Amino acid sequence: MDELKIKGQKAKSASYYLGSMTTTQKNVVLLRVADGIDRNRAAILEANRNDMLKAQKTGLTGAILDRLKLSDERIDGMITGLKEISVLDDPVGEVIQMKKRPNELLIGQKRVPLGVIGIIYESRPNVTADVFGLCFKTGNAAILRGGKEAFQSNMAITATINKEVAGAGLPDGVLQLVENSSRGSAIAMMKLNEYIDVLIPRGGAGLIKAVVENSTVPVIETGVGNCHIYIDEYAKIDQAIRIVVNAKTQRPGVCNAAETVLVHKNIAKKVLSPLFQELQNRNVEIRTSPEIYKQFPDTTPATAEDWEKEFLDLIIAVDVVDSLESAIRHINSYGSGHSESIITDNYSNAQAFLEKVDAAAVYVNASTRFTDGFEFGFGAEIGISTQKLHARGPMGLKELTTTKYIIYGNGQIRE
Repeated sequence: MDELKIKGQKAKSASYYLGSMTTTQKNVVLLRVADGIDRNRAAILEANRNDMLKAQKTGLTGAILDRLKLSDERIDGMITGLKEISVLDDPVGEVIQMKKRPNELLIGQKRVPLGVIGIIYESRPNVTADVFGLCFKTGNAAILRGGKEAFQSNMAITATINKEVAGAGLPDGVLQLVENSSRGSAIAMMKLNEYIDVLIPRGGAGLIKAVVENSTVPVIETGVGNCHIYIDEYAKIDQAIRIVVNAKTQRPGVCNAAETVLVHKNIAKKVLSPLFQELQNRNVEIRTSPEIYKQFPDTTPATAEDWEKEFLDLIIAVDVVDSLESAIRHINSYGSGHSESIITDNYSNAQAFLEKVDAAAVYVNASTRFTDGFEFGFGAEIGISTQKLHARGPMGLKELTTTKYIIYGNGQIRE
């Protein structure tokens, strides 16, 4: 598509400029953009209200609307994220190692930007500011393709950022939003190898699957979170209930919310009744295994698909397991490699869980909701990688860089 090729050319050109900026220069622009978003919040909120009204008219509900909605608090979060990024160490230019060879060549590795990063994302307009901040600090240009449900919000945020970027004297192409939100534009973006160095999908399982299967641009897979909490036989019951309720209900429509609870059989009688009461008080639909359903017929029988499903809603699946090993097998079979937690006061069980569970983030006695770039001290995140190559877990600044070898010689030639 002509629009994408033009944007690709601009982004590639801008990336060379960004790669040579100093940390101080980048930080000044980040703070300028944060102030610009603050000044323009009324227009951004108005654009978001228009998106929300349109989404409601088209039948969108629940978690999707929650992800789409902006508020003063969420705009404050965008501003805080940019300011946090401005004070973080800049990984670009870091020399990771330098060694002298017997022939006196000095060979080192240096962190450099990836170049042009493409993001295909759904619903969440705050992603626009997060992506800009992280990409800009690491010297990368960004091409964004948001969902049509957030189009006006994304346009307002992008326009605000680009006004401040231009005011700082930077070239066109630092941050660009694809205005064509058709499926065709997404497919075309997946084939833009000439200009885009890496593509990151942020959204539901369908979007991520489509990008992974169709993209010829290298992809960092992010997002889908079938997260589990295992309540061990040595758990403190009050603590376990508090953590499960938080992980499920604090914000159910996000990828680090808990979707399945596994309970050791030796503690099930003590924990299930008060746990279910707390969840039902918060309007959570509880889907249970046959064994549990017999005891709690006011719950919903779980289907086979429920154990591998990311509900992104006030729904949770619950099962009883015979042992720690059974819990780990269940998680490694059905989990998406995102975030998993054990609630226990047994040190050996905690360590076994940490070592054997295959996921990007593994917790002991804490909510899975902490898997987040801001909570991990990254300022923001560009996504949570559930793959193993290049990056895994919340992706902050270092994950948006690569390395190149730098070699110093004094006339050496190879014999």
